Amino acid sequence: MSDRRPLSILLVEDDKDSLLALARLLRMSGHRTLAAGTAEEALRLAAAERCDVVVSDLGLPDRSGLDLMRELSATQGVPGIAVSGYTEAADVSECANAGFARHLKKPIDFQALMAAVDELTCAGGDYPPAAHAGGPPSS
Repeated sequence: MSDRRPLSILLVEDDKDSLLALARLLRMSGHRTLAAGTAEEALRLAAAERCDVVVSDLGLPDRSGLDLMRELSATQGVPGIAVSGYTEAADVSECANAGFARHLKKPIDFQALMAAVDELTCAGGDYPPAAHAGGPPSS
């Protein structure tokens, strides 16, 4: 982790084991984690507490992570990182259109996640949409 202030990261993942593991790693890296298992829970947390970045799975039980990011982008103006097993160019483009600034392939490479978080939060909101990270882009 860089020598910066701890961040508040909204982490949205419906797989409980993945959610707990990622939340723990983020806390061990010095960040505060707001953990949610559903889009509804994520929206409640985001309305109640400031977050610096959103890391969200796309396949949530109550609604799509794409829909969640559209709403968070409109209401909170927070940058987002999509986490998905789908990495075709059309999938990455759909994530960008929903407001995600980065796209990471599952399983998540934690170093790639931290690099994306650092990039988005250091950029001061001036980041290009739809970059794929965490592996080679699909052709």
